[in-house]
Amino acid sequence: MDGSIEKRGADWLAEGGLRPTRQRLALAELLVGDGQNRHVTAESLFAAAQDDGAGVSLATVYNTLRAFCDAGLMQEVTVDGSKSYFDTNTHDHPHFYWEDDGSLTDAPADQLQIAHLPTPPEGAEIASVDVVIRLRRK
Repeated sequence: MDGSIEKRGADWLAEGGLRPTRQRLALAELLVGDGQNRHVTAESLFAAAQDDGAGVSLATVYNTLRAFCDAGLMQEVTVDGSKSYFDTNTHDHPHFYWEDDGSLTDAPADQLQIAHLPTPPEGAEIASVDVVIRLRRK
């Protein structure tokens, strides 16, 4: 395997303060090894890991994605309250959800304008605002 892919994966884990276990390294290399951002589901990452011969269980993929999110390396984007995608781009940005094939892609953040957010209830603060724009092909 290309050393730069392995280095990117190891460096990414180090950014999050995570110990580079074999499973974490294998999944990190799939997620960021080529330097591109990814939107994955646990199932799609599991399938990619199987294709790559990584030898990780689906439960390990779920647990590892949760650890990556907790470490600030990824963000979880929930669509329909039931399907979760995991995004390696942790900057605030909107998403397009393509209903036809169930994929998630980045939407141009510079085109989104939110003029006003509602005041949160007493004793609460806004933690984040997720914008998912649902699309279907014509």
